[in-house]
Order: sequence, then C-alpha cells, then structure tokens
Amino acid sequence: MGELRNCPKCNGFFNYNGIREICSKCAAQEEEQYQIVYRFLRKRENRAATVERIVEATEVEQELLYKWVRKGRLQTALFPNLGYPCDNCGHLTSVGKICDHCQKSLKGDLNKFEAAQEFREAVQKSEKATYLSERRPKK
Repeated sequence: MGELRNCPKCNGFFNYNGIREICSKCAAQEEEQYQIVYRFLRKRENRAATVERIVEATEVEQELLYKWVRKGRLQTALFPNLGYPCDNCGHLTSVGKICDHCQKSLKGDLNKFEAAQEFREAVQKSEKATYLSERRPKK
C-alpha cells in the first residue's frame, strides 16, 4: 500500500506508490507536453534543436526536457543537441551526473592525491627503518 503525499506541482493529494512523484492528473499533463515535444523533434528540421529552441517553440519547461533526457525518453543519439546540466559545472551532458571535462578533472585530481599518498607512505616507511652502523662484539 502506498503513502499519501502532496503533488509538488498542484499540491493535491495522491497515493504515492514509489513509481511517480506527481499525481495522475499532473502526470497526464506531462505526457501531453512530452507528445508535443516529441512531435516537434520528429520533424527533420528540428532534430538538431537546442534545449532553448525547444522550450521557445513548445513552451515546455526546461526541467521537464532534462528529466526526459535523464530517463531516456528523449535519446541524445537521435537528438544530438539535447542533454541535461552537469551537477558540477552546469554544462550539458547526456551520460551520468557530470560531464566529460569534469570527469577528467576529477580523475586527474584523484591520481595526484593517490600519488601523494603513496609518496607519504614511502617516506614514513623509510623513516621507520632501523639501520645498524656497526656490530659490537659480544662480551
């Protein structure tokens, strides 16, 4: 059994079942808007439209476009100028949460950190080493 929640769009009550975050009335409105966007993008001259152009032509919220791209309803293989903002820098990406540039930057920082950590460990090991300078004869 689901829980009773308020719809974030219309503030009406709905039975949340873990699938949709909005009520069925708002979900139906979103589906109508999706069909408008999809019909717009199916036209050959609109396939390379940017997010801003789609919003301007269809009057659909930008966040809905991002949501549909994230969920895979609008595929970037078919519509190459679509994407959603990188969580780090805000540039458009179509895979994951961060763009390629931010991924490379984070990987570089991680590699530097790991190298520095290995160096510190090597220094600590060398400082702990015991050296014998001469052997004393046993008495």
